[in-house]
Amino acid sequence: MQQLEHAASALGWDGRLVPDVEVLGSRFAAVARVRPDVHRWRREHGWAPELNPTWFRSWSEPAMHDQLPVAAVDLLGILVPVSHARHALRACGTLMTLAPCAVVLPPDHRYRPVPMLELDYYGIGAVNAGFDGPAELVISPENRAAEFGSSMFGRWLLEVLYSKMLEHDPRLTENA
Repeated sequence: MQQLEHAASALGWDGRLVPDVEVLGSRFAAVARVRPDVHRWRREHGWAPELNPTWFRSWSEPAMHDQLPVAAVDLLGILVPVSHARHALRACGTLMTLAPCAVVLPPDHRYRPVPMLELDYYGIGAVNAGFDGPAELVISPENRAAEFGSSMFGRWLLEVLYSKMLEHDPRLTENA
C-alpha cells in the first residue's frame, strides 16, 4: 500500500487511498474524497451505499429520477499497478473513462519511448514507485472523463468506493 500512497502523492491526488478495488474484472486502487455535506445528508436520511449494480438500471426510468441519492464521494484518480508499461493500456482499459488513470510501475522501470508515447497519447499517466522513498512522476494523467460522459458503471463505482471508505473509517459512521 505504501507504493500506492507514494504514487498518489507524486500525482498530487489529495484524498483517501482505497486499495484493492475489484469491479467487473478490473483490479485497481482509487483515490477518493468524501463529500462531507452529502455524506451527512445521506446518513441522516438513511441512504446507505447502494452496492447492487442492477438497482442502477432503474435510473434509466424517468419516473425514478426523484429517488436517486447524490454521490457522496468524488473520484480523484485511479491507480493500476503493473510490472511493465506494455501492460498499461490493457490495465487501464475503460477505467480511463471514469477519472484520471495512472499506472504504477516498479521504481527501476526504465523509460522507453514506446509504449510511453502511447500512454501519453491516451492520457494515461505513469509513476515509478517503490515501497520506500518518494515516487517519480513520469507522465501526468489527463482527465478524459468529460469526453466519455457519465455512465451507470461510473456512478455505481462511486457507491462501491463510498462503501469501502465507510468500512475502513469508523469516524464516518459515528452517530449513524
